[in-house]
Amino acid sequence: MNIMTVDGYQAKIEYDEELDLFRGEILGLNGGADFYGKNPKELRAEFRKSLQIFLEVCEEKGIEPRRHFSGKFNLRIPPELHEQLAIAAQAEGKSINMLAQEALRIRIGS
Repeated sequence: MNIMTVDGYQAKIEYDEELDLFRGEILGLNGGADFYGKNPKELRAEFRKSLQIFLEVCEEKGIEPRRHFSGKFNLRIPPELHEQLAIAAQAEGKSINMLAQEALRIRIGS
């Protein structure tokens, strides 16, 4: 994953072939904020500028900058996978929820 972090905010970085620049999109915001740069140093500087502008606008308008997440989401999986997950969780003495959380933490690296 091409993720850049500045001040606790993460941005997804992609290459824009048409512009011949790297484009960053700040993730998890109550709105959109993006930025461009030719190299990592420039990209990071533009990230900081874009984030600062976004945070200033949020403050002026009384908007919470980060999106709120409840900690709940529905996940649809095939019945066979559900059965395998339930058996694996039971075998480890854990709930399906705990086993799924562990797998997701491994996947995202936290």
